[in-house]
Amino acid sequence: MDPQSQVTEASLEIWRTLPAAIRQDPSLASFRQEHERLHGCCCQRWTSLNDHKSKPTSSQTAAAPDGTIRENAQNMREPLSRSCPDEDPLPNEDVSADDGDDNHSKEFITIKVTNPDSSIEDSSKAVEPVNEKNGQQNATTDGEGDEHETTVGGHHQHSKLFGYIKVGILLVVWLFFTGFLMSVHEKELTPRQLSVPEGTYRSYILPESPPTSRIGINLKGAFLSDQHHNNTSTYVFVNLQLLYIHSNGSNSSYLQEHDIKHVENITNAWHVPIPSSLDAIDNMDETTRKHVFDIGPINHQKVSSGKAVVRVRLSSNLEADFPTKFTYDPTPMDVEVGVIYAAIVLLGLYVLIIWEIVHRTFAAIIASTLAIGVLAAMNERPSMPKLISWIDVETLLLLFGMMILVAILSETGIFDYLAVYAYQVTNGKVWPLINCLCIFTAILSSFLDNVTTVLLMTPVTIRLCEVMELNPVPVLMSMVIYSNVGGTLTPVGDPPNVIIASNSHIAKNGVNFATFTLHMAIPIFFVMITTYFQLRMKFKNINDLRFSEPQDVQEIRHEIAVWQRAAASLSSYSKDEDLVRETLLKKVNRLSRSLKKKLVTGSVPVESYKATLEEMKRKYPIRSTSLLIKSAITLAFVITFFFLHSAPDIQKLSLGWTALLGALLLLILADREDIESVIARVEWSTLLFFAALFILMEALAELGLIDWIGKQTENVILSVSEESRLAVAILIILWVSAFASAFVDNIPLTTMMVKIAIGLAENETLDLPLQPLVWALALGACLGGNGTLIGASANVVCAGVAEQHGYRFTFIEYFKVGFPVMVGSVIVSTIYLMFAHVVFTWH
Repeated sequence: MDPQSQVTEASLEIWRTLPAAIRQDPSLASFRQEHERLHGCCCQRWTSLNDHKSKPTSSQTAAAPDGTIRENAQNMREPLSRSCPDEDPLPNEDVSADDGDDNHSKEFITIKVTNPDSSIEDSSKAVEPVNEKNGQQNATTDGEGDEHETTVGGHHQHSKLFGYIKVGILLVVWLFFTGFLMSVHEKELTPRQLSVPEGTYRSYILPESPPTSRIGINLKGAFLSDQHHNNTSTYVFVNLQLLYIHSNGSNSSYLQEHDIKHVENITNAWHVPIPSSLDAIDNMDETTRKHVFDIGPINHQKVSSGKAVVRVRLSSNLEADFPTKFTYDPTPMDVEVGVIYAAIVLLGLYVLIIWEIVHRTFAAIIASTLAIGVLAAMNERPSMPKLISWIDVETLLLLFGMMILVAILSETGIFDYLAVYAYQVTNGKVWPLINCLCIFTAILSSFLDNVTTVLLMTPVTIRLCEVMELNPVPVLMSMVIYSNVGGTLTPVGDPPNVIIASNSHIAKNGVNFATFTLHMAIPIFFVMITTYFQLRMKFKNINDLRFSEPQDVQEIRHEIAVWQRAAASLSSYSKDEDLVRETLLKKVNRLSRSLKKKLVTGSVPVESYKATLEEMKRKYPIRSTSLLIKSAITLAFVITFFFLHSAPDIQKLSLGWTALLGALLLLILADREDIESVIARVEWSTLLFFAALFILMEALAELGLIDWIGKQTENVILSVSEESRLAVAILIILWVSAFASAFVDNIPLTTMMVKIAIGLAENETLDLPLQPLVWALALGACLGGNGTLIGASANVVCAGVAEQHGYRFTFIEYFKVGFPVMVGSVIVSTIYLMFAHVVFTWH
């Protein structure tokens, strides 16, 4: 039946939700004609289709987060008259092949491709995505695929048995955390405001018998850390007593002195250091101190039987009353067990990501929910407001705002233009171009947040690689590595540096913008040199940077991928969706036949450099000068305020607020009516990944994993001789923070390691200077982010943007490049720190 006769208003509504690149394709002409008949010609024209008479290749479209296609900036404004001819994006000989009924065609091929493409299985109704891997590309033309090594959604589908095992394990995990979350209430402790009086004590009788022998006491007030024991002689003392009572059933909340037969101290006193003067107390921030007392099974039995009650006794040697907030925890968590569970959850996350069992965003959501389920199982289920507070909204706001800016900026054609310009400057030579790109990224990352830099540079890099007929994946990995290296240079270049430099105690010890940059400049210079040689050795064969197939074949593979994603975004919920979906799949089938002919007949040879350059200049000009000017004004505002962020006396906006206000400004100036198309270009999966990762890391901190890493680091430093402690402290902080940052998000890790570094420097028995520890932490946390794909925020953002453009790289692929570079960088940093601060004592 003719599709046009089946076009209904409902199917037209589905057609209108597709991107303009697909709506304007001749394959969907029947829908467009029906739409024009009913509503008039209001379609948008793709400039490249009408001006250049060429197909919408991967450079003109990119997969949107919802699985459909996203327009690549150009061609969104010019009206299409009813008489405008549409060019079929396929060669004429391929179009003629579609004269027959596609539903009866069995001429399909299985395409096993590399980054960034999809394969088509032998089916007339459905097309499955293929494995996207760097390496050799295998394309068969016999219509038969490998049943045991296909892919779905870019992930390996090894066998049915593997699929059953995967679903079974995930279902067990789901049942685990669902059961505990349904059966355990959120833990909410009631705090009590009290004052520890001078010269006497304050007591609190537990209102009920604790379920176990472990009792948790939380205090919140102007407390010092444990490392300040040697700097103060003033403490709050807390211990537990057992009150033996008469067996008259007296209410423990209203015990009188005559009800008590005997008092017994059952725990040692907990010494909590406090400032020695009221002025110091008034100027200190509140901190929470926690301690778990174990009264033993015998005493717990006495309390459970009603023979005795537990009393908390607080006293102080401060010559004044000391205010505090007291909280009794009847079910404190066993931290030793919590650390084991946290390690298991983290290991599970890496298993899911490394072997690509599920998408990394889904893996992070599963792992974070499992961690919360573990907390619930240990009677520590957090409340929803607490969960929300764990999410770093500042980082998500920064990412969201910059994604909006990049989405609108891309419509000007500036990314394509800059790619062609770089191609011209480097005369089309591969390594000079890659070096220019990486060095520029490193310099930009030094003064902008490296996440922002990656968002701006990834589209340019992808377009440039397409012009050069290079595989963008190894170039993107090199670029993001240099971004993290460059971000280490200044206090505003990388989130760990922002955490370190913004710490008030570190700032008071002479660490400002200039000092930080000066001490980082020397090691970063040598790290960039060693990184360059490591990357040259890794990609010494220039073919490792190229695709194994010609560009036109790659473009057809890209087009197959994006059309297939558009079809996959439509369900079979209704007949109208089926109609649109089948029409899209027919287009995929035609493209597959076109690819088959290309593989059989070969491709056109690559033109010379000058001819290619002229073609690129003609094909990729600036498409909207007015929008480019508006975008430049907005970027100037954003970048200026990013710079001023290090001077809070001048402007009070955070990085996230600056990015959001810049996005709003550009939306106002651009006067966009189709806000949906801009919002669709936001990498929602990347934002969800970060949100889930933030919750996961905070949950692991609640389970005690982060503190355990810090305590082990401190114990090792304390175990060595005094003359070796500085060298050991630098080595431990540098290497622990580097390896931990590679496998744990470096933001919570840096927050924890900053406390350790300050505590070590303030411990008078160690006599360690603070600044060398700060430099070791900054180098370790930032350079360690290069170790794995999720080691740094910039890595995740780059992978997300690249995947939306059709280029996907896996955890293992990045690990093979990034981890050796990370180890080399840390070795160079170690040598520098040893010479600068151990041998020559620069500090």
